[in-house]
Amino acid sequence: MFIAYAVVAVLLAAGVALSGRAKVARDERIVTQLTGIGVPLAWFPRLALAEFAGALGLVAGLVWRPFGIAAAIGLVLYFVGAVVTHVRAGDVKGLPAPAVLLVLSAAALTLAGVSA
Repeated sequence: MFIAYAVVAVLLAAGVALSGRAKVARDERIVTQLTGIGVPLAWFPRLALAEFAGALGLVAGLVWRPFGIAAAIGLVLYFVGAVVTHVRAGDVKGLPAPAVLLVLSAAALTLAGVSA
């Protein structure tokens, strides 16, 4: 199970790190999409920080599993919030990305717990 966790953790860490980088860089597509559903620009640095912390925690979880479990819990909560925000705004087009990342976060949490 460790190999499965490692694969999911590294892929998810890369995905959330790229997402955080897009927020920090104020990528036009991301800014348009998120401000369109009511996320203020002032939140972008904090959201990016949460994603970077999750990515680092997942990778650190390869060495010490409690970091990976904590990071996966944080990312599950983060992406539940993202999915809820998209649903409340009626943004069906923007829903797949956070939904996929939520599923991957839940998979990372499950695999981290099983392989601990």
